Amino acid sequence: MTHTLHRSGTVESLSIDYPILVIAAQGINSKDSAPKFRKALEIILKHNPVNFGDMRTGNYFRKGLKPILNSTKENSIVHGVFTNKKDLEECLKELKEADLGLSVVVSGLFSEVWPTLKNIGLKPHSLNISLGVFGKKELLPEQDILDITTMCGHHCVSPLLVKKMISDIKRDKISIEEAARELAKPCVCGVFNPLRAEELLEKILKKSGG
Repeated sequence: MTHTLHRSGTVESLSIDYPILVIAAQGINSKDSAPKFRKALEIILKHNPVNFGDMRTGNYFRKGLKPILNSTKENSIVHGVFTNKKDLEECLKELKEADLGLSVVVSGLFSEVWPTLKNIGLKPHSLNISLGVFGKKELLPEQDILDITTMCGHHCVSPLLVKKMISDIKRDKISIEEAARELAKPCVCGVFNPLRAEELLEKILKKSGG
């Protein structure tokens, strides 16, 4: 599962962005796994995620806590996003101790994630590396917009929505925090990082004189 792999941005910006997901292999270890997904989500929630969700139900900003927690299924994929290595490390440590028999995927800069895994004695069995974007890149939105939209790996956060939020902020129709939460809603899985979105929106506004 690599939809959290292509988040763009500077090293500084990505250093507050650590999405994780918990998944079963369908037909292999998915039978009777719904309670395990709930347990995984409960562990994630103990460690200060700024967003979370289940791709079968939705994310926190769209559905709220209870509908997600009470609706885990055998084909769930639960997610969480952390903004610092301490919370990430403590969450992974507890997931390791729980030994739920599910796969855990962590995304982030190697320089930040690798020492975290080493600290708790975790050795990944596989690695995926984003090689960047190929093709007619001139058709893509500007990089500042992409840094926001790529936080949803299924590209459910439209560049046009980002531009609308920027316009609404400039016209005092919405705060930066409210705009970040609105941008988080279309990302069904719950891997969109609203705290990072706030910082990126502030950066765009400063550049544009807003």
